Amino acid sequence: MAANNLPAGIDKEQAFGMAETEMEYRVELFNRYKESELNMGENTCIDRCVSKYWQVNSMIGQMLGAGGRPPM
Repeated sequence: MAANNLPAGIDKEQAFGMAETEMEYRVELFNRYKESELNMGENTCIDRCVSKYWQVNSMIGQMLGAGGRPPM
């Protein structure tokens, strides 16, 4: 069974409410941004950021699978 990772004083229902509100904000902001294309600098920046995100995501998955802890 998964550990309860909620902050003190927040129950599951409140956490779901906050997650729902966060998604509503993200959708609203996404819909406001109507620029259809990115310029070359933006594309390069996003490519680097996404690459780093997936590298870290993979490392975390490997550490969790092996029961390891991140280096400090």
